[in-house]
Amino acid sequence: MPAQGKHRRPKSISLGRGLAAVTTGGAVLALPVIGATSAFAAPAPAAAPQAAAPAAVVAQVNSAAKAAPAKHSVVAGETLSKIAREHSVSGGWEKLYEGNRKIVGSNPDLIHPGIKLIIVAKSAASSDDKSSKASPSAARGASADRADRSERIDAAPVAKAAPAAEKAAVTYTNDLDGWIKESLAVMAEQGIPGTYEGIHRNIMRESSGNPAAINNWDSNAVKGTPSKGLLQVIDPTFQAYHVPGTSTDSYDPVANITAACNYAADRYGSIDNVFGAY
Repeated sequence: MPAQGKHRRPKSISLGRGLAAVTTGGAVLALPVIGATSAFAAPAPAAAPQAAAPAAVVAQVNSAAKAAPAKHSVVAGETLSKIAREHSVSGGWEKLYEGNRKIVGSNPDLIHPGIKLIIVAKSAASSDDKSSKASPSAARGASADRADRSERIDAAPVAKAAPAAEKAAVTYTNDLDGWIKESLAVMAEQGIPGTYEGIHRNIMRESSGNPAAINNWDSNAVKGTPSKGLLQVIDPTFQAYHVPGTSTDSYDPVANITAACNYAADRYGSIDNVFGAY
């Protein structure tokens, strides 16, 4: 037993000797041992880059696969909402339906088993979302553009003020037609009723269209208040029904017509209702 124990102790030394013996025995035997040892140690650092390369390739492939549209075959019991959730479709079932409207049909609640839906990957959707977001400077530019458009739009009514000026500059002919039309414009502003035909008809009966006509023979003339002007208005009536903004001269055609029409509206409802002496 002691002899066996003594033989076992120097195993490590024996290995050393074996190595030495091999080395001493010749370079031919020594080189394979050294080569084997080197080959065993070298793979450790070399393995890292080799392992990293496939990982990067796989990541790229996965990324490309996610970015590319995929197809989903509908099975019984599925809905667009469920499919959109399972595939994390950005925009939900509405976006999924929008991209498959031709396949699904007009009713998004009715999808038939077996149809194949095109699923847009979330990464692609996120990319689209990011690209659609404007930078702060672009947003400021857009806001400025909107503000500029708003200013231009707000400024538009100012340009439209021209017709009002043209309306104020309307002129009327200095004849019976012009006097009646100008009177109608004044009456419209004052809310006095009357039409061109009603005024013209009564003027022709009362004065034949002569603005300087005066009646010196009727009962009013006897009382010292003769009827005057186109519609033969006596002074007390003219003063009582004078329309603001018109001449205070009862012979003035527009002042005479508007006062007479104001009086007729008070007594008869409108000059149009007068067909005789009034």
